[in-house]
Amino acid sequence: MTKLEGNERWKTKMIMTEHVEQYEEQQRESVDKLITIDERTMVRDLILLPYIDTMVSKSLKEIENSGNILKRAYLMAGQTIQRRIMQDTYQLQKELKQRNIRVLADEQEEFLVYHKILCRGYQERFGMTRDVMRTEISLRLTKYTAELGTILKEQLK
Repeated sequence: MTKLEGNERWKTKMIMTEHVEQYEEQQRESVDKLITIDERTMVRDLILLPYIDTMVSKSLKEIENSGNILKRAYLMAGQTIQRRIMQDTYQLQKELKQRNIRVLADEQEEFLVYHKILCRGYQERFGMTRDVMRTEISLRLTKYTAELGTILKEQLK
């Protein structure tokens, strides 16, 4: 709310229509430059995907060193999931670049991880708690595993 919106005296002043149009156009442009909910979700996913990739890599190393008889099958499944993570990361980077959005790592505190979002001339600080990150990572890994299961079921038919 601007200083003039609540001021009844302002309504009696004469304003040229082109000034009103310019002001309204500026307001529309500034709203267009702000980050949308969909873009915020894409930023969140782009931040989480490297963590997911690291977790899958660690699991693959543990499987390689194990004596499990299904080691080869687990490794192939893990590598497939890892490829899917890389594809998603690439797609998100490409989409955010087209929308003129950059994500930079900022700082990490005890329970929070911060990133800077540079969005069409505006800068915003985006933070996530570690608990939220764990939950989102778990959901994404479940989604990737379900996708792999669906692909395997289709091939067995």
